[in-house]
Formats: sequence, structure tokens, C-alpha cells
Amino acid sequence: MKELELKYGCNPNQKPARIFMEEGELPVTVLNGKPGYINFLDALNGWQLVRELKQATGLPAAASFKHVSPAGAAVGLPLSDTLKQIYFVPENAGELSPLACAYARARGADRMSSFGDWISLSDVCDASTALLIKPEVSDGVIAPGYTDEALEILKSKRKGGYNIVRIDPDYVPAPIERKQVFGVTFEQGRNECEISPENLGEVVTATKELPNAARRDLAIALITLKYTQSNSVCYVKDGQAIGVGAGQQSRIHCTRLAGEKADKWLLRQHPQVLALPFLPTLGRPDRDNTIDVYLSEDADEVLAEGRWQNYFTKKPAELTKAQKREWLSSQRGVSLGSDAFFPFGDNIERAHRSGVDYIVQPGGSIRDQQVIDTCDAYGMVMFFNHQRLFHH
Repeated sequence: MKELELKYGCNPNQKPARIFMEEGELPVTVLNGKPGYINFLDALNGWQLVRELKQATGLPAAASFKHVSPAGAAVGLPLSDTLKQIYFVPENAGELSPLACAYARARGADRMSSFGDWISLSDVCDASTALLIKPEVSDGVIAPGYTDEALEILKSKRKGGYNIVRIDPDYVPAPIERKQVFGVTFEQGRNECEISPENLGEVVTATKELPNAARRDLAIALITLKYTQSNSVCYVKDGQAIGVGAGQQSRIHCTRLAGEKADKWLLRQHPQVLALPFLPTLGRPDRDNTIDVYLSEDADEVLAEGRWQNYFTKKPAELTKAQKREWLSSQRGVSLGSDAFFPFGDNIERAHRSGVDYIVQPGGSIRDQQVIDTCDAYGMVMFFNHQRLFHH
């Protein structure tokens, strides 16, 4: 098939709309549903991301995309009991496949942003993964294939209308890519830079030693940034993105946004949050929203008298600012990647508050030494990879 007609483009008034190949056949096959314009943008960006994560780490990978940027991305490392709880993995789920673990991690990085996401999987979707996808609110999934059982599970979503796309894993795009803006055609070579734990660049800080897990996480951060709308910053821990800041005009705002998301992920594991006495009738999206508000400065919205009864069986104690800071200050070992240089040390100060110990960035700022000195003050390891990763 050379082309696929779509209902409309980014918005309902943008018609006609289609995806097509100027030469050859489309590398995608729609197995179920009717994906739209933005769905395919998310699917094709997400597929590239998970394919590269798999190539770099040797592990199955998954991504959760919203509006052409990843809300989460991860590789298939086993889940702790705590992660299973905060990701709402059913107690009767049994042993999860590595791909299912990757999906749970990708979806769990920022569950608020992942609501209504597009899922990308590096490997053939198995039943274990499909069963985790089934109860989540999602627009669709792309993978190189599906087992018969997984396909039947996924087809039952959205009253049979769930979008399921298969991509040819052997498809290689042309080395030159084009797009039009306001009737003007832009052309450039594809960003084919290879990223791996072994080619992170040069260490520029006084502290130079880091564990292999941090090398892996720094590579995951860079690959995630390669497919994130710029400016972008990504926090990673234990094989998964825990905070992605995308499309910010100021890098410090990007670092803060991603850091706030990372903080929420870390705070979800606080014993007081794990013990929140939710009403048994409260669904997953409502629990996610309740936790988000509970951890914010507007906690009274779910804790005030007459309100807490809508969410909890009994009123929980507030998690104070001091308690949050104490918990976050005990969290270390987070990795951070940036798609362009840090112009000021304030980015490092902010990153440190979210447990960052390892950083990779291109370097090249006139204030590089100030940034290095700030890292040295906290004993951080920082790489200059001399590779900008803007994506638009």
C-alpha cells in the first residue's frame, strides 16, 4: 500500500489528510482501528525511539508518546514490588515478560501525561504486555508484530476500535528527509548519530567514575531526547525516564519542568503515598489525578473537609514540604541528559535537588567552566558528548 487516507490532519478543519510514500510501499499496516494524523506522528517517532533503545541496550524497550514527545521511555528491567504498586500492576498479573516491564515503566514515568497516549514497542507484543495495556486509557500501539493472543486482547479495547499498527522492522528510510512549512519545502539529512553507553563522550568533571547502570541510563536519556521536541531535558533512573521536559524556550524552565516530574515519580514511592486509603470505587485516572494534587501545593483540593470523602476512606495526613524535601534529599543515582548545552550552573543546582549524580550534555557554552564547577561542588560526573540533539 502506497498511501493511507486519514479522517483529518492535526485538527478537524485540516482536510484532506493522508500519509503516503513517494517511492515504495508504506512500512506500516493497520491491523485494527483508524489511526489519525497525530497518531502516526507519535507512532513513527516512538518506533524510532524504542528501536534505538533496543539497539543500544540489548533490552526490549517501550515508549509512551503524547503530542509528538515521549511522556515516558524505558527498557525491560524487572519491577520491584513498589514499582508494581505505583504502576497499578494487578496482583494476579503473574510473571511479567521483559517487554511488559518496559511498557509498565514507560507508562508509569508520568501517568498524568500518558493518559490517552500512543504506545511504541520494540518487540513483538506478547499477551503479558497486552494485558497491561488493556485497562489503560490509550489511543493505540505500534510494534513489529503481535502474538495471536495479544492481538485478540488489544482488539477488545475501545469496543473493538483500538488502533493497532504493525511496522516492518526491516524498513530503512531515505537518508534525506523533507517537510513543508507555509508552502516552503525544508530538506535535511536524517539525524543518524548513534548513541550507546560506550560513546557518551569525555568526562570533564573532577569525579570520573560511574557505574555501568549510569552509563546505560545516560544513553537512554540521550536517545529519548533525540525524539523529544526541543528544548528538552530528560531525567532517568533504573532504566527508565522519570521526567521529560519538552518544548520549552528556556533551558532552566525545561530542567525545572522535567525535575518536577521526576520529583513526583520519586515521591509516589514515599510510604505515606503508598498507604493512601483510596476509595475502592476510585478508578486509575482518578487515583493518578488525586496523587498529583496530593503532592502539589494545592493538596487542600483533595484533603479539605467535604472533599477528602470523595477520594479516601479516611482523611490522610498531609505530606509536608519538609517531608518531601527530606525524602527527595535521600534519593540519589539519577542521570540527566540535555539536548543542547547548559548555559548556566542553575540547571545543575536544580538537577541536584532531584537526585542527579550523572549528566551528559553537548558542552560549548561560554560558561562551561561555571557549569563544571557547579558539578564539582556536588561530586557529580558530567560528560560532554559534543552532539546537539534538537528535534522539531
